[in-house]
Amino acid sequence: MFESSGGFILPYSNLTAPDVSFVVADRLKKSKRYFAELVPDLAVEIKSQSDNLKPLREKILSFIESGTKVGILIDPDKRPITIYTTTAEPVVLREGDMISSPELFPGWEVPVAEL
Repeated sequence: MFESSGGFILPYSNLTAPDVSFVVADRLKKSKRYFAELVPDLAVEIKSQSDNLKPLREKILSFIESGTKVGILIDPDKRPITIYTTTAEPVVLREGDMISSPELFPGWEVPVAEL
């Protein structure tokens, strides 16, 4: 699990860093470089008050197009959480829904309201 100072050099891209990211342990390789030259399995963006949703959505989609399995966009102002994957249309979750990621964390789920 990485926070926003953990960056990734994506294929055909400059250095980029989601707010939160996760890489399955067996995909991590020891590197002399500070930033990983791989695509994270999970990328999370959290909208701040000064952010616009469109660039954050584009950033998540860039990760998905590069091979990230799950992208999550959280908008604390309006409360939706949008889940992006390579295999389905985006899913919008709201309070009362449960968030899960069976692709990465089988059996794990948390109420959206707790996020």
